[in-house]
Amino acid sequence: MLKNKKIRVWDAPVRLLHWSLGATIAAAWITSASTGPAHLYFGYAAAALVFARIGWGFVGNRYARFAHFLRPPATTLQYLKDVLRHRAARHLGHNPLGGLMVVALLSCIGLLAFTGWLADTDLLWGYAWPVLVHVVIAWGLVGLVALHVAGVFFTSWHQGENLIWAMIRGSKRCADDGEVD
Repeated sequence: MLKNKKIRVWDAPVRLLHWSLGATIAAAWITSASTGPAHLYFGYAAAALVFARIGWGFVGNRYARFAHFLRPPATTLQYLKDVLRHRAARHLGHNPLGGLMVVALLSCIGLLAFTGWLADTDLLWGYAWPVLVHVVIAWGLVGLVALHVAGVFFTSWHQGENLIWAMIRGSKRCADDGEVD
């Protein structure tokens, strides 16, 4: 059995982009009420990180690629049912719900950056609705982040593996029989 043997799953760019995006979003949230340009800069940094992660999703290592972790809706729904029954298979990379969360988070952050930029353009400056849309999306992101963190803790507990540590170090234990590579 390979229970103690480790395999490199998350490469340095995935880990750097993941933690940088988390820090940038936190900084943007903290500076959202400020009158200075910091919030704007953090928003642009988040947009750049989203673009970088999307690019890496096409050219990165096996586990970083969207083609590896994006599953059809039926597969994702079946995985959710298996999770609820405590029969979900362990995945070395993102499981189907994790893959869906990657897309949801990147899309939400990208949309948030776009609406923030839009609200700051000369065309829409002074209108309330772009800011309102931006704020609603920001609260949606808070919900997604909460689901993401809850999913990480639940999956770590369910599979007996510290996924936070795996995202820091980049390694996970090798797949056993019945687990998905």
